[in-house]
Amino acid sequence: MISINTNSASSIAALNLGNTNTRLQSSLNRLSSGLRINSSLDDAGGLAVSMKMSSAIRRTDAASANVGNALSLLQTQDGVLKTADKVLTRMSELATLALDVTKTTSDLSLYQDEFDVLAEQLNSMTTQQFNGIDLFEAGGGTLTVRTSEDGSQTVNITTSDLDSIYSDVNPLSITSNTGAAAAISTITSAIETLAAQRATNGSEQSRLSFASDMLAVNKTNLEAANSRIIDVDVAKESSELAKANILQQAGTAMLAQANQTTQSVLRLLL
Repeated sequence: MISINTNSASSIAALNLGNTNTRLQSSLNRLSSGLRINSSLDDAGGLAVSMKMSSAIRRTDAASANVGNALSLLQTQDGVLKTADKVLTRMSELATLALDVTKTTSDLSLYQDEFDVLAEQLNSMTTQQFNGIDLFEAGGGTLTVRTSEDGSQTVNITTSDLDSIYSDVNPLSITSNTGAAAAISTITSAIETLAAQRATNGSEQSRLSFASDMLAVNKTNLEAANSRIIDVDVAKESSELAKANILQQAGTAMLAQANQTTQSVLRLLL
């Protein structure tokens, strides 16, 4: 049947060409953006999952930064404790020198002067801070570090008690053999306490380092999973683009051919 009013072949060809143009445009969008999902129309479910993963990745980055800052706080604290160890060691050295029976009262007084100055330096260390946060607290304390992106995992770090060490050595006198001997015993005990605090600091640094590594691993895995959902497979999409190009050219040719069929009616009428 030959009809003038209706050209089904042309309509079907136009429909197919329109679908091909849509697929071609989609492939161009994906390849130009590098993303498989450029709108919710492309993959509604995949987009929702990707959004949650992207948010988790950002939170993981933030948690990693927080852990890094806590690690820096501990490193700063350890630096102060290391200096405090040097101060106590010098104080114990002065106390030992004060045991020398050849030292005069004047000599012992000079030793005491340096001893007192060192004690004051130790006292100034108790007020050290990191970004406004106290590194030391009388009686000791804890700071809670969130080590996961959802905040469910935590690590407690210690604000060491340097005040008690200062309180022990501040009233000591080395102006006599008896006082010097007592000072050596007290300072030796203080150094042992300080060593324990540094050991605690080191173990907390180690734990935070592992927590930081874990966050880095989690971020890598999240990025890989998100990439599989949202990133375009360039090789596959290039094939789809080539296919769509060929179909577009063929569809255009067929649409032109379909439009030519109605012209045969003119030959019948002439």
